[in-house]
Amino acid sequence: MKMQTLSGFKSSLSANMPPNDLSVHGKALWYAGKGEWKKAHDLIQDGIGQPSALIHAFLHRQEGDISNARYWYSKAASSIPDSTLDQEWEDLVRQFL
Repeated sequence: MKMQTLSGFKSSLSANMPPNDLSVHGKALWYAGKGEWKKAHDLIQDGIGQPSALIHAFLHRQEGDISNARYWYSKAASSIPDSTLDQEWEDLVRQFL
């Protein structure tokens, strides 16, 4: 199944495993959406480039480790958003679908 919408992505969270067609970024966000922080972090922590750094930053913000989050946001050439964690997660999902 090809994920094309936020609502479709959210619906997939009821499954035990992420859809096969998701990228590593999508899978990390999928696990984050299920509250499985460690699985999400394990997928993204060795990623290279701005997209991985941005999701890594979000995960550390979600964890509550703000100084580590700031570090990763800077690696992503970004800053901590003013939005809620839920809104940031939704924005990231839309970006990586």
